Amino acid sequence: MKKIGLLSDTHGYVSAKALSFLSDCDEIWHAGDIGDIATANQLSALKPFRAVYGNIDGGIVRTTYPLYQQFICEEVSVLMIHIGGYPGRYTREASELIKKFHPRLFISGHSHILKVVNDPKNNLLHINPGAAGKYGIHTVATLVRFVIDKARIYDLEILEHPK
Repeated sequence: MKKIGLLSDTHGYVSAKALSFLSDCDEIWHAGDIGDIATANQLSALKPFRAVYGNIDGGIVRTTYPLYQQFICEEVSVLMIHIGGYPGRYTREASELIKKFHPRLFISGHSHILKVVNDPKNNLLHINPGAAGKYGIHTVATLVRFVIDKARIYDLEILEHPK
């Protein structure tokens, strides 16, 4: 069993509330637009850290983290990319990766809008954690945590606070 903390679109800023929310997680996953390597280092110092780069990330972030990650957590196949769209409206690249890897959990960021959507067509759960940072179109910062136990994904919790 693993408790996962998931965030996206920090744009170089992680609040004390977000760090506290992530502190009891087993792993932290970041769905892109990290902002800078210092932010990635801050999160990776807290817990084991997985990330993908986003469209605003450059330099060392892009050379340190991949465009997408496909991995197994417990018994769940996970696919994470920054720009992915939503069920029925995936980007072409996300659609191709979903067809290739058949994930049970698909994670993307970019929109700054928190969404958790079941996709019965592709037999997956899609999570976009919204935006945890203070820059962008969102009015509140959001991130999520959840449990993966063997093949189950459950106990999803949301942190929402002023940006």
